Amino acid sequence: MSARASESHTINNHIYGGVGGHGGAGGQQGGGGGAGKGSRINWAVEAENITMHNHFQIHGSGLEQQQGINASEVKQAKTALNLVRCPPPSQIFQGRQDILEKMVECFSKDPGQRHIYVLHGLGGSGKTQIALKFLEMMNRYQTPRFTKQFFINASSCQTLDTAFKNIAIAQRSGNTPEDGLLWLISEIEEWMLLFDNADDPSIDLFPFFPRCTHGNIIITTRNPQLAAHGPRSHSRVGDMDETSAIDLLLLRAVKDKTTETTQRASEIVKELSYLPLAIIQAGAYISKFNCLHRYLSIYRENRAELLRQHSMQSHDDYGWTVYTTWEISFRQLSKAAAQFLQLCSLLHHDSIPEAIFEQAAVWKINDDGQEPQNLQEAREFLDNFLSDSGTWEAQHFMDIIAEIQGYSLINRHDIRDTLSIHPLVHSWCQDTLDDQPRARECMTDIVGMSVQLIEDAYLFRIGLMSHVDSLIQDPTTIKSMFQDEYACIYFESGRFKEAEQLDSIVLERQKGLLGVDHPKTLSAMANLAATYHKLGRYQEAEPLEGIVLEKRKQLLGADHLKTLSAVANLATTYCKLGRYQEAEPLEGIVLEKRKLHLGADHPKTLSAMANLAATYRQLGRYQEAEPLEGIVLEKRKQLLGADHPDTLLAMANSAATYRKLGRYQEAEPLEGIVLEKQKQLLGADHPHTLLAMANLAATCRKLGRYQEAEPLEGIVLERQKQLLGADHPHTLWAMANLAVTYHQLGRYQEAEPLEGIVLEKRKHLLGADHPDTLWAMANLASTYHKLGRYQEAEPLEGIVLEKRKQLLGADHPDTLWAMGNLAATYRQLGRYQEAEPLEGIVLEKRKQLLGADHPDTLWAMGNLASTYHKLGRYHQAEPLEGIVLEKRKQLLGADHPDTLWAMANLASTYRQLGRYQEAEPLEGIVLEKRKQLLGADHPHTLLALENLAATYCKLGRYQEAEELQALYDKHVRM
Repeated sequence: MSARASESHTINNHIYGGVGGHGGAGGQQGGGGGAGKGSRINWAVEAENITMHNHFQIHGSGLEQQQGINASEVKQAKTALNLVRCPPPSQIFQGRQDILEKMVECFSKDPGQRHIYVLHGLGGSGKTQIALKFLEMMNRYQTPRFTKQFFINASSCQTLDTAFKNIAIAQRSGNTPEDGLLWLISEIEEWMLLFDNADDPSIDLFPFFPRCTHGNIIITTRNPQLAAHGPRSHSRVGDMDETSAIDLLLLRAVKDKTTETTQRASEIVKELSYLPLAIIQAGAYISKFNCLHRYLSIYRENRAELLRQHSMQSHDDYGWTVYTTWEISFRQLSKAAAQFLQLCSLLHHDSIPEAIFEQAAVWKINDDGQEPQNLQEAREFLDNFLSDSGTWEAQHFMDIIAEIQGYSLINRHDIRDTLSIHPLVHSWCQDTLDDQPRARECMTDIVGMSVQLIEDAYLFRIGLMSHVDSLIQDPTTIKSMFQDEYACIYFESGRFKEAEQLDSIVLERQKGLLGVDHPKTLSAMANLAATYHKLGRYQEAEPLEGIVLEKRKQLLGADHLKTLSAVANLATTYCKLGRYQEAEPLEGIVLEKRKLHLGADHPKTLSAMANLAATYRQLGRYQEAEPLEGIVLEKRKQLLGADHPDTLLAMANSAATYRKLGRYQEAEPLEGIVLEKQKQLLGADHPHTLLAMANLAATCRKLGRYQEAEPLEGIVLERQKQLLGADHPHTLWAMANLAVTYHQLGRYQEAEPLEGIVLEKRKHLLGADHPDTLWAMANLASTYHKLGRYQEAEPLEGIVLEKRKQLLGADHPDTLWAMGNLAATYRQLGRYQEAEPLEGIVLEKRKQLLGADHPDTLWAMGNLASTYHKLGRYHQAEPLEGIVLEKRKQLLGADHPDTLWAMANLASTYRQLGRYQEAEPLEGIVLEKRKQLLGADHPHTLLALENLAATYCKLGRYQEAEELQALYDKHVRM
């Protein structure tokens, strides 16, 4: 018997029977036998990718003829071959090139050796179609890769036996499964066995592999444990990529691919989580009812029905719908595994911490006199994971996970110790719950039991927020014994409104049960005050914190750690109220006492040091703040690690002080690190992440990179509005920052209304004398100044200066800014004699406080030089402007907007001194660089254009001057 691959796909068999004729005359060789008188049978069996030529010559009597192959056996062989024939892939197969390429690489190596490839994944993910597409690809070659291909239904031992029996019958090598395996062992060719739907974890596939070193095997399974058969040759079949998913949907829906249909299809496949079977079912429905544009709304209203619905026109042999394919697996699970999957489906589908169940299982009732409130169902479920002695049994837990994993209904991420569920499985699993409210209550109890209110569990708690959102629809329904735990999750995740709801309930309950002076009541009061603080309601936080402090002093003593926490909290609120002078001594006391009681390296001591440094920064004492913040940062790195939230906060604080010290290049990389790590740890919308983004934007602005700052500040403003509301102090800071960037970009008309809103809301929320209100007033005045509305700017700047002197002192950096701004307005109003002494004071004090090279000191020097210029004292202006230009080049770079201002000012002074040849090249540089950095229409660019035109006139280059003037007029008109 010979066999080899061919394009003809035919098996030809010739059997000659009957009794031979009489022999010929004797001689060296006998004559040929006569023609047989028995039956002659010819048949051709169509077989995919196989040509076999078999010639059987049977000689003998009628009895022997009866023992030969008859027509019924031929028919049986043909039927058997059809039953193990590999079907073609779906005509609408799309994508999966990465997996197909891996398979090609695997089966192209070491011809003649055994190859096994495992495709494992969720039911409906397209594993079988990938395998069939691969076989089709490999048989397109002139010499196909596989000589014979057999499709084996591996869903049960019975179907496996039947498949191998059919292989034996089809190859006429017997009629038992063993005969089929023996034939494969003896057939030293490149045959392929496709074990499809090998999903039952109780079936050992190994005995069904031919015991030989040749041949090829593909396994499709929901059970990832079968990847052990191909440890270096397996693929987890996940969701489709978006492009392929869109193409699949439109093909099945019979829709042309246009911009509009692609957009609609994109929305649909995203909703279906890119699962192939769900996409095919959706396409079938859309094709039937011509409803591409309406499908999403139909699906959202009838999800379960649509995912269970069969299509009348199929594209492959897969007989199950999305839901039925999972229901078959679900029915195989033990009661404990099924309940576990159902409870997990009430959490968010991704990053489910295994620690929820371990910590809940060993939870002990707090000794606060509260009795468990109907925790029986949660307790009974968690007992599945406990030993007889009540200790956690990790193996019991892993066995249940492995059972569910065996059907790919859940995925485990070993490094993170988390679980995930496919979004559609997640939705379907919720639909299997008979009593969803009861299940939600049980899972809410389990999460509550898992939460530990200790410092080290911070990251675990904030990691629960997405699960709490999925689980809890109304926070006020949480059992009282877990309200503290859930309030903490909301608070630490930046969800202060929900935290306030629970904190208020807890405080009232504790007052009623325990009385106003009980330590637990005071803790509840402190928690509510902290939440008010985060909500920007500082006036409501302060009296509560005052009460807590006084009562703890009476009950515990002034040096008790809880009393010191109350002092620290009150000091922080004083800072937010702008009462820095009251905050500083309190923070100093807390720092010294914590050093004494806890040691210099204790996290609480470091927090006290960080708070004092932040107050120093607000007081303008940057030189005192910097070393403290450096100590905090280094010690937190050592104690907590570089990625701990408290370490990142210390890094952000150091960067903020660097910015105040004008060390922008040192601030920027730190702020970039903080932003990226906060995104990873806390998520893009957490308040700490948004603060990090705002800080980075502020430094970009200081570095003159306004185009980078603006989009970041826009994001922060929108997200703060959504999370905290339009009136929250953080939202107003975001609005103020964006307005400042608009101001720097010359977009004064956009800046002014934002600054007006900020000023009015801060007056209302914080009061007219709050430092933040004064900043808003100063910013609005500065914009009036740029708009040429000097008469409106001056009174505002006068108010800011006087109030800052009273609140912060005459030497505070913010007071000096106010003095500098008022002087600049005096200059624009032609009141040079009033401007000059103010600018002189600002310059001298900044030299003393910040140093001669600080950017703010250079601004003061530049302003004084401008006033000298206006007073006609050009020889006094020139050396100052020269110093400013050189130092800005060194500190900020040649292209920084502030450097260009210095260059423009020096050139203007050269012009006034008649040194036109020196002025012209500087003005040319300023003009070109402002065009590049700010755009041709920016007011500063137009000013540079006007200045250069004036110098051309002085040089007698009138035509060039006229051209520039015409360009200037054109832009002004536009």
